[in-house]
Amino acid sequence: MRPVDLMVRLEWVAAAVAAIILYKMTGVPWWLFALLILAPDLSMLGYLAGPRIGAVTYNALHILVAPLVLALAGVLFGAPITTAVALIWIAHIAIDRALGYGLKLPTGFQETHLGRIGRDRTGAAG
Repeated sequence: MRPVDLMVRLEWVAAAVAAIILYKMTGVPWWLFALLILAPDLSMLGYLAGPRIGAVTYNALHILVAPLVLALAGVLFGAPITTAVALIWIAHIAIDRALGYGLKLPTGFQETHLGRIGRDRTGAAG
């Protein structure tokens, strides 16, 4: 792994840790975290309709825009459960990126904006 790739992954680890710490601060029970941490991956069901639709549905739940807006709404409206759900979603995305999983390309599930899953940037088996 190139040093720059390691630095980017460490940034995502830090984002995941921050989301988890902030989640604890909401006071919402941990069972909700356990229940929802993998929920964004239900978007993979879009691949049943083909790789193009699958990439769209997967990416829609794996970009930070929506959970950041949801977190802001939760804070502004004093809704700790809304904030907690957003933080779980952010943690999920950050953990995915830290593990090297990126947004999907329409060419197939294994093809991401970070490269092919299971291969490093040089094309060698990872």
